[in-house]
Amino acid sequence: MKWDMLDEETCSLSRTVAVVGDRWTLLILRECFLRVRRFEAFQSSLQITRHLLSERLKKLVRFGILRRVPYSDAPKRYEYILTQKGLDLYPIIMAMVHWGDTHMGDERGRPLLHQHKTCGKLFDPVMVCSECGEVLHAKQVHVHAGPGQKQAVG
Repeated sequence: MKWDMLDEETCSLSRTVAVVGDRWTLLILRECFLRVRRFEAFQSSLQITRHLLSERLKKLVRFGILRRVPYSDAPKRYEYILTQKGLDLYPIIMAMVHWGDTHMGDERGRPLLHQHKTCGKLFDPVMVCSECGEVLHAKQVHVHAGPGQKQAVG
């Protein structure tokens, strides 16, 4: 398996990692979910080089995760807005945040708290079964080959 060909793999995780699997892309996505939209704001918050930020933003636009929307004509400047495809990454980002809060925290506690707007309560993200609503744990899931799985030859 070659790093630059992950997007051609059958595995959904490999194809996802090909798009969002490097540290800068994940941090850019974090900023997007914190409602950062402008190039200068990304650069200031992340302390990332202009070249690297530009490359990552172009990739996210190319894969349909962000869309570029002009906000100034002179000079021409753009905001980067999450598309539905990008918003669908929210559970992944939240799972990583929760893992970090749980396993990488220190005595200062969580750096950010998340509040559900509907009920007003602070929450921890959990993954539940789409069919029964029960919380999912790795040891309670069985994996089967799906229709997109490569078939063994011979």
